[in-house]
Amino acid sequence: MTSPHTAAEPTATAAAAVATPEAAGGLRTARGRGAALAPVALVVSAGISVQFGSAVAVMLMPRAGAAGVVTLRLAAAALVLLVLCRPGLRGYRRADWGTVVAFGAAMAGMNGLFYQAVDRIPLGTAVTLEVLGPLTLSVLASRRLVNFVWAGLALAGVALLGSGGGEGFGSLDLAGAAFALGAGACWAVYILFSARTGRRFPQADGLALAMAVAAVLSLPLGVVQSGAELLVPSTIGLGAAVAILSSVLPYTLELLALRRLPASTFAILMSLEPAIAATAGFLVLHQALSVTDALAIALVIGASVGAVRSQVGRGH
Repeated sequence: MTSPHTAAEPTATAAAAVATPEAAGGLRTARGRGAALAPVALVVSAGISVQFGSAVAVMLMPRAGAAGVVTLRLAAAALVLLVLCRPGLRGYRRADWGTVVAFGAAMAGMNGLFYQAVDRIPLGTAVTLEVLGPLTLSVLASRRLVNFVWAGLALAGVALLGSGGGEGFGSLDLAGAAFALGAGACWAVYILFSARTGRRFPQADGLALAMAVAAVLSLPLGVVQSGAELLVPSTIGLGAAVAILSSVLPYTLELLALRRLPASTFAILMSLEPAIAATAGFLVLHQALSVTDALAIALVIGASVGAVRSQVGRGH
């Protein structure tokens, strides 16, 4: 039910805006800030969803293996998106389909390599290494000096994470670290083609088609590693949950955000992912952080906050 106070608030606000031009200007400013922060909120929400979904996926790996989890995640996500979006297949040019295929390939590579990484190294560390891809993109794509500063601060946090304290990168499984770095490279490509797909296809149609491409590309590896385990009902159920948390919801939110954020700012904002992943790893997987790890992640968060403030300050 709507309270009398709630019902009266729009009328009172409108009256105040008419009575005083200053109030109207303040209202426009507030709305402008809200509009500027909206895509930021979309990206942060996507990060929370995907990292907690990744934590659930780690719990599923003993049953289906890393490749099997990727196959379940992408196949279930593709099915959900295709049913919801019902994307049309006519009226698109060859370049449009090339963009979708590239987006899907980047998605398959990002997921496949990342799950190979978290099967070997802690979730927070894997995401911290992975985020080097978007950070590199931010440096290459940025045209503002301040973005280089924030990217440098985030890179300093990554370097601190690997310098010692806790395990450090030196004692990590080298294959796991390499998989995480490869996932980061695919993540950078994903950001670029996600933005292009959002411009070429209406709503989430391009995302649904790209997810189908990613599912097809991942299927052979999943079948080879997991076989009949992929058909166990409980495994399918957990895979569907991972798909919703780690693919359907976050990719849709990111696609919407990329229509209103430049790729460079979006890439720097992705620096929040290590902190979210470390929190998910601690709460779900009981993976603790050292003081040095926490400080390193704090530097990355500081870089993200700086990037957001810089973006809002420009009125985007």
